[in-house]
Amino acid sequence: MPDVDVRLSKVAKTYGDVVAVDYIDLEVHPGEFFSLLGPSGCGKTTTLRMIGGFEQPTSGLIELQGQDVTWLAPYQRNVNTVFQNYALFPHLTVFENVAFGLRRRGVKGDDVKTRVADMLRLVQLEGFDRRKPTQISGGQAQRVALARALINRPAVLLLDEPLGALDLKLRKQMQVELKRIQQEVGITFIYVTHDQEEAMTMSDRIAVMNKGHYEQLADPETLYERPTTRFVAGFLGISNLLNGRGDGTADAYALVRLADDTMVRVPRGSVTGSGAVQLGVRPEKIRLHDPGATTPERHNRLAGTVRDASYMGVSTQYQVEIAGGARVTVYEQNVERATRSELWAPGEQVQLTWSPDHTFVITDPTPAADEAAE
Repeated sequence: MPDVDVRLSKVAKTYGDVVAVDYIDLEVHPGEFFSLLGPSGCGKTTTLRMIGGFEQPTSGLIELQGQDVTWLAPYQRNVNTVFQNYALFPHLTVFENVAFGLRRRGVKGDDVKTRVADMLRLVQLEGFDRRKPTQISGGQAQRVALARALINRPAVLLLDEPLGALDLKLRKQMQVELKRIQQEVGITFIYVTHDQEEAMTMSDRIAVMNKGHYEQLADPETLYERPTTRFVAGFLGISNLLNGRGDGTADAYALVRLADDTMVRVPRGSVTGSGAVQLGVRPEKIRLHDPGATTPERHNRLAGTVRDASYMGVSTQYQVEIAGGARVTVYEQNVERATRSELWAPGEQVQLTWSPDHTFVITDPTPAADEAAE
């Protein structure tokens, strides 16, 4: 078996003067749950459609399990696609919808019954075989579409925002189910979504796309904890980004000097030289203390003033103004400060602290306007 199920080499797609996909290289491994994540217009769906054969690239090479499929029609590729609108046949039963691909391949008799029954069991729809698509819920219809796409065991299953039409609670349930099904069948899934939580929940690796290319490709933990561009840092959750410059090393850490000359420790190797950088820290990594409180010696410290406090049940979101006027967002779990009267109040002086190991550094010059996401 090849070590790569899908390979894109210098693949580009243009529509007149508009560049939809900008010469991307990509490899998807066998049995992987791989996601293309990004805002509308970033090129993720166009990339998926080129893998499926629904769009032809302007240039580049697309391989499926080592075979060049760049110019093959969709039916000539061993892939199936699940769409957001399900695309079920309304006049056929659930059984016949799932059996459709088998019958097209000439499978007959008990073999059809056995394989359809196995697939309905996999998607937990036993007993629904005689119903029509109009007689089942949206989540059940999506499972039927998934079963129909999987029954011929394609080499790769393409999923184009398949949960987009479901309500939030059902979408979260289906995220768990999709990952379970993928692990059981062992088929490579390539999943397109604009939903960060959806991609983080299910994926082995994620390509975060922007303007026709991916800015970073990694596992969910690496993308969140160590984003390498401002776009990735802003698209996957909230990041506090502070301007500074590299300023040598101390002990096991590199140093960044902020605009007000405060020195901040960051992981060694994340800063080279004395160029301009942006220091990043996630809101939940920061702790608030009284100004004179004793805190771990090596933790980073900033003085600030609380400007806003929003009680959110599980946590409280604070906006803290630090020297120079920058605002820092802090999420504090409502454990020790259990009631609104115990929260930090606007105008209070506080000390912000966090571990140097929870700091990341951005060196790219991407403007903040590019961080907008749908």
